[in-house]
Order: sequence, then structure tokens, then C-alpha cells
Amino acid sequence: MSTTVTPENTPPGTAGGLRAVAVFEAAKGAVMLLAGLGLLGLLHRDVRALALEVVRVVHLNPAHRGPHGFIAAAGAVNDRRLELLAAAAFAYTAVRAVEAWGLWRLQPWAQWFGAIAGGVYLPIEVWELVRRPTPLHAAVLFINVAIVVYLVHLRVGRHEVHVAA
Repeated sequence: MSTTVTPENTPPGTAGGLRAVAVFEAAKGAVMLLAGLGLLGLLHRDVRALALEVVRVVHLNPAHRGPHGFIAAAGAVNDRRLELLAAAAFAYTAVRAVEAWGLWRLQPWAQWFGAIAGGVYLPIEVWELVRRPTPLHAAVLFINVAIVVYLVHLRVGRHEVHVAA
């Protein structure tokens, strides 16, 4: 008898893989939650002055390209942008939390949800890797492709479940 993965008939080894993906996705959500809270902490503050202080504390030259760009970007930030960025971070956190919860509980819908939610970002990750090839961009793309392929495989692949006669 051939069927799809459910909590009741999870093939050996599959639960561990799904739970590893769940922990990874939960960690990504937690990082974004902290980022969103950090953005809210910047409301009603002089973000450019904070950026200048960060550059000073880490002993960077504010005239150099990287620090200068960081300071300029910080100067363009206003409360409305911070609110929108925080809202986007919280929405991302919610998606990752739902995905992680469902995967941890071995829910079939979560496998599709995770594949779709992860697949949405793949074109952006490819573009980032082409635009600025770095080991980090390559690693992010590789990990997310592996997760999407794994989740799709679980949904469309055949898992034999032997039922006692």
C-alpha cells in the first residue's frame, strides 16, 4: 500500500529530518523576531547618530565606502520605514512559526507550506548569488534548495507503508 507521510505512518528517519527542518525554520523566525523588536526599538530615535556611534565604537573610518553607505542609509530611515520593516519581520516570523509548528508535529500540510514558503525566496537568493557571489549567499541558497527539495520529495515521493494482514 502506498501513501503519503502523516504523523501516523511516518517512515523511519523522516520524523528526524522534518524536526531538524522545523528547528532550523524556528531559528530563522526567532532571528527575525529579534530584528523586528530591534527595529521597533529604533522608533523616535536619531538612527543616523546611532550609526555614527556604531562606526566609532568598532573603529571604522566613516569616510570609507562601507561605513559611509551604512551611515547614509541610516540617515534615510524614518519611523514609517522602521514600522514597515518591523511589520515585515513579524510577518516572516509568523510564517516561520506556523511552518515550524506544523513540521514538528509531522503535519502533511506543513510540508507543502514549507516547500512553498521556502521556494518563494529561491529566485531572490539566486539573484543575490549572481549579483554578489559570496560563500554566505551560496550556503543560504544551497540549504534552502535542499529543504525545498526534501519537503517536495516527501509530498510527491512514494513511501511504502507495510500494513500487517
